[in-house]
Amino acid sequence: MSAKIKRKKSKRFIAVAGNMGAGKTELVHFLSRRYGLVPFYEPHADNPYLADFYSDMKRWAFHSQLAFLAHKLRLHRRLEETDGIVVQDRTIYEDAEVFARNLHRQRLISKRDWQTYEALYAAACKSLSPPDLMIYLRASVRTIRRRIVMRGRPEEQAVPAAYVRRLNKLYEDWFERYDLSEVITLDTDRLDYLTNLVDRIDLFRRIEQYLE
Repeated sequence: MSAKIKRKKSKRFIAVAGNMGAGKTELVHFLSRRYGLVPFYEPHADNPYLADFYSDMKRWAFHSQLAFLAHKLRLHRRLEETDGIVVQDRTIYEDAEVFARNLHRQRLISKRDWQTYEALYAAACKSLSPPDLMIYLRASVRTIRRRIVMRGRPEEQAVPAAYVRRLNKLYEDWFERYDLSEVITLDTDRLDYLTNLVDRIDLFRRIEQYLE
């Protein structure tokens, strides 16, 4: 099949999910270049609560997560309005199912605030078009920590292994109950779709059927 997939549908939405360092951004780059997909990357817009959150997590966790949720909701609306096949780096679902849920489990978001957040998230999900395909990138704690060091983002360097492990568990729990779309799971500890021909061929075969 040629690099530019002949599209039978005017709209298609592919999402790429996974923990930090799992390889989401690289895969989105790769797919957008090879198949001409329209990429939507994880937003890095300023969160007005983020500085407060880092200084007092318990007080500001709920506010910070609401701001992230609102930003992801706006981004999701934008990709719904975009023609062609779009591919997204990290979804609104992960914000709630993994990161906000982790803060609640760590008792940084109270039960009452969590119930409010969940109600808002559930209402938002009902108004959104789910992905046609979700690609879940799975990676071990050791791999994630090695990649964090390699990419050198200052805010990530002090992330403890226990935190990465908790997020990995939440990702696994979420995908056990996820049923909004088809799912392809890629174990990325040894997968090298950027340079290894065998890995790329296998990846093409698994993904291209969803682009036809």
